[in-house]
Amino acid sequence: MKFLSSIFAAVFALASLTLPASADTLADVVSNGKLRVGVLLDAAPWGYKGADGKDTGLDVELARMMAKDLNAELEIVPLTGPSRIPSLLADKIDVLIAAAGATPERAQQVMFSQPYAAVSLGVFGAPGAPITDVAGLAGKQIAVAKGSTLDTWLTDNAPDAKLIRFEDTPSAISAFLAGQAQYFAENSAIAAKVTEDNPGKPVSLAFLIRQSPAHVAVKQGEQNFLNWINTFLFYHNMNGDLAKLQKTFFKEEQTLPHM
Repeated sequence: MKFLSSIFAAVFALASLTLPASADTLADVVSNGKLRVGVLLDAAPWGYKGADGKDTGLDVELARMMAKDLNAELEIVPLTGPSRIPSLLADKIDVLIAAAGATPERAQQVMFSQPYAAVSLGVFGAPGAPITDVAGLAGKQIAVAKGSTLDTWLTDNAPDAKLIRFEDTPSAISAFLAGQAQYFAENSAIAAKVTEDNPGKPVSLAFLIRQSPAHVAVKQGEQNFLNWINTFLFYHNMNGDLAKLQKTFFKEEQTLPHM
């Protein structure tokens, strides 16, 4: 019996050495007192540099709120659209708050929270008659950020549209404002900010693609952190903080869809 006990003890000891430790970013953040949040700083009003040169925007302020509730120092990590999920997977950030839409493909890589903001994806241009169906996009010059959700959707569903791809959202919008494209494809919050910043160039929705809630994302397996984030979002939704953020940065309030 002593011999068998020794064998079992050796097996369990070996197993404990070979099994990877389960990740717990929430515990690490609480222990270290530091929270690294990936955001977009080139996508107003989600994230941008304010007139005082400081980072601001709905996502930035939500990150500050999260760090405060965790009693942690906030480190803002600027990202680009294509680098959002890779940065999370490479452990360059603890959490992603960057206007991220949830899709089945992305959900194979990361875990999404309940929505924290609601916007519409579409094609925007000068005020005029709306485009009623996707066939109406044929031949239209549309500026779009390369590799974005909108680029993918338009490529798959509007093959006859004349897409003009740019490295990022600001470049696509600049091309539209300069008259290099008839339209640009983005979400309604960004389109509203374009109108606010360019009063002489009003923008309206020409073609609605779909509603697109924004979600916080964490790495796969971070269930403790995701549970905390969902509680955090529920609490600040119920007390009106999320509505205030949306009113401040989107100039409108929308009812958040449920997961």
